[in-house]
Amino acid sequence: MTPLLFIAVAAAGGVGAVARLYLDGLVGSRLGGAFPFGTTLINVTGSLLLGLVTGLAMNHLLASEWSLVLGVGLLGGYTTFSTASIETVRLAQAHRYLAALANSVGMLVAAVAAAALGLWVGLALG
Repeated sequence: MTPLLFIAVAAAGGVGAVARLYLDGLVGSRLGGAFPFGTTLINVTGSLLLGLVTGLAMNHLLASEWSLVLGVGLLGGYTTFSTASIETVRLAQAHRYLAALANSVGMLVAAVAAAALGLWVGLALG
């Protein structure tokens, strides 16, 4: 990895983290904080985009350097498994077991389906 690529991945990760913070705050201010809709939206859209980036890279429509910058950097900073995990635990601690189940299983199913769709689109473009 070249120093320039390293810097690009790191900078993209910072942009992704800021985008996550902004979007989560925006969704939370509109829908309230009873359920972590922002994190769910972020992880599902991030999975869709990562699937697309991966499909494009597999078809050689996206250079490997760009797949690292976008996939590892931007989308790695944007998505957040750890926050989703903590939010699920907090829901369970509040005895909101159905919400905790919906958050964990629902997000997993939606994120995997979104990743599959993004990958399919990326491969179909090739």
